[in-house]
Amino acid sequence: MESKLFTLGRHLLAEFYDCDPNVLNNATLIEEVMTDAAKIAGATIVQKTFHHFSPYGVSGVVVIAESHLAIHTWPEYGYAAVDLFTCGASVNPVVSYEYLREHLNANTAFYSELKRGLLNEESGQLLKAPFQIEVEHENLTITGGVS
Repeated sequence: MESKLFTLGRHLLAEFYDCDPNVLNNATLIEEVMTDAAKIAGATIVQKTFHHFSPYGVSGVVVIAESHLAIHTWPEYGYAAVDLFTCGASVNPVVSYEYLREHLNANTAFYSELKRGLLNEESGQLLKAPFQIEVEHENLTITGGVS
């Protein structure tokens, strides 16, 4: 008899390439886009902080009741690294990913998804095992992890 497993959280590690450097270097705009990405996914915003580096680059985080959305940009490379971690079933981090892909004007983007906190539904016990991981790149999906 197999046990049903579910996860406490979904953690997307997103890569955005060939983005608009003017967007990536604008802390006010990055804060707005990250805030909107949280809102459209249905997240509850708790706090946010963003910082512009000299001469360029922005780092920031939107803390949500369901976890967080974080970003670091390298305008000189047209690149942004984004961390989208949501807990529970009410917020879908893929919605935030798609919104960011569009609003960062990324020509290429992909994400890896970690299933965090594997829980045995029957016993209520957390499994002390490696994460489940799924990678989305263009139209390719690769899944692996514990069995």
